[in-house]
Amino acid sequence: MSAGSVALVVTEEIAIPSWDLYELSIPCTVFGKPQPDLSDRWYDFRLCSAYEGEGPEASGTGLSVRTPYGLDDIVGADTVIVTSVPDACVEEGRPLPDGLAPALRRAYDAGARMVSLCTGAFALAEAGLLDGRRATAHWMHTAQLAARYPKVDVDDSVLYVDDGDVLTSAGVTAGLDLCLHLVRRDLGAHVANQLARRMVVPAHRPGGQAQFIDLSVPATDDEGLGPVLDWARARLDRPLTVDDLARRAAMSPRTLYRRLQAATGTTPLQWLLNQRLARAQSLLESTAAPIDKIAELSGLGTANNLRHHFLKQVGVAPGDYRRAFGADAG
Repeated sequence: MSAGSVALVVTEEIAIPSWDLYELSIPCTVFGKPQPDLSDRWYDFRLCSAYEGEGPEASGTGLSVRTPYGLDDIVGADTVIVTSVPDACVEEGRPLPDGLAPALRRAYDAGARMVSLCTGAFALAEAGLLDGRRATAHWMHTAQLAARYPKVDVDDSVLYVDDGDVLTSAGVTAGLDLCLHLVRRDLGAHVANQLARRMVVPAHRPGGQAQFIDLSVPATDDEGLGPVLDWARARLDRPLTVDDLARRAAMSPRTLYRRLQAATGTTPLQWLLNQRLARAQSLLESTAAPIDKIAELSGLGTANNLRHHFLKQVGVAPGDYRRAFGADAG
């Protein structure tokens, strides 16, 4: 059984720069390789070229891609992903590949979920799919995106934006965060967490986390937070405050706040909430415990409090999430 079809649009075919190759490989890795031990359902995946025939002339260094699928093949896909567009389209205003924007519009009109990584947002914007929406791209290019497409509400401070049927991400590893977020939406937190572990990356970085973290705090200091965060994860069912964490870390609450925000991009209280929601997701997937018991075990207190935060961050009620991703979901 398929989790849906994913069409990845290749906007450069010849001499793809090494920087862009990384972003192109992310969806291939996440969606293109079945993981039968994680889920019986996986994605039908295909690479679709924005060029017919030989494409542009090669220049510089990089690798080349050939695929039998073209832009017509993205129409009808459940999810369409556009990674970085050619630098000249961003920096010099060169037009996007012929037919790309209309094909993206047709795919969206046919019901596809549209996704961009990094400067792929320029392609979605050219197709008019970001008009009136909040969106992001790599922070180095967000000013150009905002200037060229004034109808887009560009946010340069986040890793990714999930606007339901249109999602955009910043560059490089933020694209991986967004792809894992899609797996989480489609197949549940357990599958996404296990896939992230297999890829040796963080299981979940919320989209609202900052694109760039203050690196003025030495790396050894950041690593020193590990024991207190592990201690907190083991006690999520208990009342925990910033003061509790600070005492455990043998530092002042202000220092803890500064260092945790520098290391993770979130405040201590938001970090705790994210961890509690992740615990609740796991319990909903793996146990038959009542909602009020899950609220207690995850440290969210009451069933109403769990529902409030779950709806706000995950987008569905806990009961609906269990029906979709619980052990008995089929």
